Amino acid sequence: MSVAVLKAGRFPADMATPQEVKDGWSNAKESIDSGDYEAALGTLREIWSKHSKKSDVHQTWTLVADAQASKAAVTGKPADYRKSIKHYEKALDKGAGKEVRRNMNRVRSEMDERGIGMGGFRLVDDGAPTIYGIFAIVVVGMLLLVSLRYMDEGLNLTSIFSNDDDSDEPLISGSDIAQLTISYVPSGSSASETVIVMLDLNRDAAPIHVDNFVKLAQRGDYDNTPFHRVIDDFMIQGGDFTNGDGTGGHAAEFYGYCDGNEAATPCSNPTSYTLPDEADNGLLHLPCTISMAKTSNPNTGGSQFFLIPEDSTPNWLDGQHTVFGSVTSGCSFITSISEVETGGQQGSTPVNPVTLESVVIS
Repeated sequence: MSVAVLKAGRFPADMATPQEVKDGWSNAKESIDSGDYEAALGTLREIWSKHSKKSDVHQTWTLVADAQASKAAVTGKPADYRKSIKHYEKALDKGAGKEVRRNMNRVRSEMDERGIGMGGFRLVDDGAPTIYGIFAIVVVGMLLLVSLRYMDEGLNLTSIFSNDDDSDEPLISGSDIAQLTISYVPSGSSASETVIVMLDLNRDAAPIHVDNFVKLAQRGDYDNTPFHRVIDDFMIQGGDFTNGDGTGGHAAEFYGYCDGNEAATPCSNPTSYTLPDEADNGLLHLPCTISMAKTSNPNTGGSQFFLIPEDSTPNWLDGQHTVFGSVTSGCSFITSISEVETGGQQGSTPVNPVTLESVVIS
């Protein structure tokens, strides 16, 4: 696939936005549509230098991301791909809509096909993590914490116009990074593949859910567990480390609830540990996110979670289930897994095993 042509959306402009900024956006969109990404970046750089306050909105971030994605498709440089992803994320933070997320996911898919990760080193080689990849994950996590502490909004926005093709700004997302290693047999194939999926876990929005996921991962409870439930155009679900079929799995420790009921003292049996809902945290069930599975009753999450592929937006789950992170790399693999052959009584059990081999936290 190619991201050489990413059609920029039509953005409604606030009445207070200067006409020069509106004209700049229009000119940049025309340049992107014609494939002249350098002209688009030059136009956006100019309107930013003159009207920084009025151009610090998702329109500018989106157009810069589209231009960087178009540039990446031509140059093939990892730094250009990474810049485009960061700017798409910033545009979404500023209020951009679904078309922007779809563009970002197309870029992520092309990065996956080219073996480009969000870190400065190649994270995988033939489906397995490299030594440099693991080291890079740790380093990026440390740089992320430092950058979020010391970099202000103005510095980040100024850096998006850098012409240094070899630069790689720190990620601006999340507080915990998870590397999921998953094996599966793609639809139409007989050979198993091992892939890497990277997650940013949002501790600020869902502190208990992230703490639970991290502790289960660090204890090795998720290692070699199945994705027992797979539904195309919806999600893939796993994390049952006790029974492996979706009937088991509990929280890492006592978080104040036993089988969904608030309790003052720890449950008599650890298998009764459940999580308090954090579903009203502002995070939505968008493509390429991770959410906590539970029963229909409140506060019944435990260890099971589900990953949402690129072609799914199950918004009926918003406010019911807790979204606690997003996929930063490998979402195309989640989509591919969601399309594997299934059967069983409910029609959602993979015919060939889909196995979560490990979860590494950094």
